Amino acid sequence: MIDQISRVIVGKRESVEQCVLALLCGGHVLIEDVPGVGKTTLAKAISRSIGGEFRRVQFTPDLLPSDITGSSILNQNTLEFEFRPGPLFTNVILVDEVNRATPKTQSALLEAMEERQVSSDGITRPLPEPFFVLATQNNIEMTGTYPLPEAQLDRFFARVAIGYPTRESEADILRNQQTSHPVDTVTEVASLEQMVAAQKAIRNIFVHESIRDYIVDIVRATRENSQLMLGSSPRGSLYLMLAGQARAAMDGRDFVSPDDVKASAAAVLGHRVIVRGEVRAKGLEGADIIAQILAAVPAPQPVTA
Repeated sequence: MIDQISRVIVGKRESVEQCVLALLCGGHVLIEDVPGVGKTTLAKAISRSIGGEFRRVQFTPDLLPSDITGSSILNQNTLEFEFRPGPLFTNVILVDEVNRATPKTQSALLEAMEERQVSSDGITRPLPEPFFVLATQNNIEMTGTYPLPEAQLDRFFARVAIGYPTRESEADILRNQQTSHPVDTVTEVASLEQMVAAQKAIRNIFVHESIRDYIVDIVRATRENSQLMLGSSPRGSLYLMLAGQARAAMDGRDFVSPDDVKASAAAVLGHRVIVRGEVRAKGLEGADIIAQILAAVPAPQPVTA
């Protein structure tokens, strides 16, 4: 999957790996970046690589919860109400500019992300498996937006940035897209059933007690750090362990190492902390503080299964 998608998202293999890792963990990804760096293309490529259905929703202030969850419509022939599923009933959905919708619509999305189901007209309907949300928000233009509160940010498994490509990568993009779009060349490398099986399998990756203690020490250090107003939640600990299991599986191992934890800590914990204003003024962000914590917390010796 990573090789297929990296041919489309040129020069951003690390960002692709983080997204695939989140999908393996059954989580969702928030992408904060400038327009035009390939967010829609990334979502399409992920969907094609697992043979899934893809949909895209542009969030706007007038978008209603029923516009994404679906609603019941009267059938003129049977005179009965029939439920028409909304765009959430898919495998991979790109939610563009999630912070431009009202909090009510944001809540409907986040309920579907957490519960994997949609409630409408008193009936609960399960969403397809796998169900993967890629939500984007422009972190530059904030006028007329409804920023996601910390409790909602915590629902996202990871925050990923794609960023501008290098000069060489941008030249490759121009060459590759001169006659056609490379996303059309992405082929299915895993079925939906295989992806669901993989999501269940990674939870059986061995995690030694010392690794669990290491994860707890990292998360607790965010709560005690003077540069942070708010540390990570316990959900951050759980997601960091899952990320370590998925990364171990991606590397072909059946046990989690300290390096697996370190590799995912910034993406998993960076958006779960609030940096103090005077620290942000120095140009430091959540990921930078997490890097400092990783350097300070002693890592255990790798232990195999």
